[in-house]
Amino acid sequence: MALNGENVATKLYYSIGEVSKMLKVNPSLIRYWEAEFSMLKPKKKSNGNRSFTAKDIEVLELIYHLVKEKGYTLDGARKRLSENRERTEQRFKIVNKLLEIRAFLEKMKV
Repeated sequence: MALNGENVATKLYYSIGEVSKMLKVNPSLIRYWEAEFSMLKPKKKSNGNRSFTAKDIEVLELIYHLVKEKGYTLDGARKRLSENRERTEQRFKIVNKLLEIRAFLEKMKV
């Protein structure tokens, strides 16, 4: 999975700082979303630091897409994810793939 030109699958675990840079949001927003969305469960080390997997990052990307790009409220995004999570994830992946293809084609055009 690619996010902002980065290949997310290169590492097993990412810190909250790395994830916040990928999503271009504050770490506090990620912690807030963790409390609001039960499907988001990063591993916590004994010192309290969070470790995010590629799957956790995919969930965060989906939450970001629904809340920041589509304008859903947190309740609306939570409801959308709980009712149609697989369908929502599938649509999100298709849209991302199409955006990658578009960027590639625009790069080839120049």
